[in-house]
Amino acid sequence: MPPALLELRRLAKSFGGARALRGVDFELQAGEVHALLGENGAGKSTLIKIVTGAHQPDSGTITVAGTAVAGLTPASARALGIACIYQQPALFPDLSVAENIALRLESGAGARRVDWRARRARAGTLLDRIGAEILPEAEVRSLSMPEQQLVEIACALGAGARIVIMDEPTASLTQKEQHLLFAVVRDLRAQGVGVIYISHRLEEILALADRVTVLRDGESVGTHPIAAINEALLIKLMVGREVAQIYPPSEAGPGAVALALRGVGCRASGVHGVNFEVRAGEIFGLAGLVGAGRTELARILFGLTPIDAGSIELGGQAIAPRSPQEAVAHGIAYVPEDRRRHGVVLDLPLAPNMTMAIHRRIFPGTWLRPQAERELALGYIRDLAVKCTGPDATGGSLSGGNQQKVSLARWLATKPRLLILDEPTQGVDVGAKSEIHRIIRGLAKDGLAVLLISSDLPEVLGMSDRIGVMRGGTLAGTLPGGADAPTVMALALGQAA
Repeated sequence: MPPALLELRRLAKSFGGARALRGVDFELQAGEVHALLGENGAGKSTLIKIVTGAHQPDSGTITVAGTAVAGLTPASARALGIACIYQQPALFPDLSVAENIALRLESGAGARRVDWRARRARAGTLLDRIGAEILPEAEVRSLSMPEQQLVEIACALGAGARIVIMDEPTASLTQKEQHLLFAVVRDLRAQGVGVIYISHRLEEILALADRVTVLRDGESVGTHPIAAINEALLIKLMVGREVAQIYPPSEAGPGAVALALRGVGCRASGVHGVNFEVRAGEIFGLAGLVGAGRTELARILFGLTPIDAGSIELGGQAIAPRSPQEAVAHGIAYVPEDRRRHGVVLDLPLAPNMTMAIHRRIFPGTWLRPQAERELALGYIRDLAVKCTGPDATGGSLSGGNQQKVSLARWLATKPRLLILDEPTQGVDVGAKSEIHRIIRGLAKDGLAVLLISSDLPEVLGMSDRIGVMRGGTLAGTLPGGADAPTVMALALGQAA
């Protein structure tokens, strides 16, 4: 039997007094998709940074294709055929797609004439190989996040990588692009490439992987063939306990109508004729395929792209927010989809992160009240169980799930009547997801009206008291809580439910 493509034995790594890895074992065979799972903070990122040469292990061994390697650097890792595709693409926005690919694949040694036609042709071939409809001459700045992700994959393929690490590769991809990615992964496996696949989406792991290794608290707690494991066992391995209710049941009946939309539309965002109501104490889930208009509707309600047709009523009062400031004044809060860009200021401490939306209230006039700000932050850190060193910790020092809690705290501080949550658990681990769901249920129990937008269909089905399904910028239908997935998808696809 040929040696493993990658073999890690007893890897350990500490940062100061914190033990990130505690003797981790991992093995990747040629022609295998090996999933790496674990909660945020379990050690996945540290392990990947060691394999790619960004960190040096304190102890343990790394073997590539039967040869022990030491002192890995990013350059030597690339020379060994190791490539990593991260969740956030690392591309130069002002250069073209072809130029970005060339920077990864060309040595740049010596003065020479650039063959622009060959560059574009190579980029086109690599993009065609993964089914990406992207022009080689397109400027990266003009590409969507999913398109940039596909360019990263093309770079790795062009480099002839033997070991490809995919870190949450589908987090920002559409359903069509996800299917293309899965086809690329299977094609790589057929060519003998080893793929380390990291994802919080367990359904992807069960569909793609050959084996799965689970990390918990910096240790490998088990490696299993995919045929011998199920979602419940994966969850138990990751969190060290049974998660009996990822989707806690509703605890209160809905109250009076909090939000009423009557023929709402906005030409600029493609939304038209939207009609539905959300009651106090109700979680109204909004389902639909990517591009159906769910986020666009949220932006209308929050005044980012103001309404130009129909009417919005909040608590029986007609409103038409022309800006986020007006929306907040009316009692609307919006936790956006991209928490790293719009939810949390990564370099700012948690206290100002949490009070950013209520400055006029917490700092009346020209007086600064740092103690009041700190006390408010401590309250939300306690109530939302934010794992941090305190209110002075920066947003960037937190895991994804805890960043999402900080983003949520900022808007809860405004005392809203309507809370809009756009992809509230995207990219967070199953333990954090369960905590966030518990928080959302608690807010609804306290009488808050919640509009929950999610591309995770099990989340919509498990959390919603009622479900609205959008298609083509409008509401295709409303379903009761407990509706099944085929019925929701039938409406999303324009079929009779």
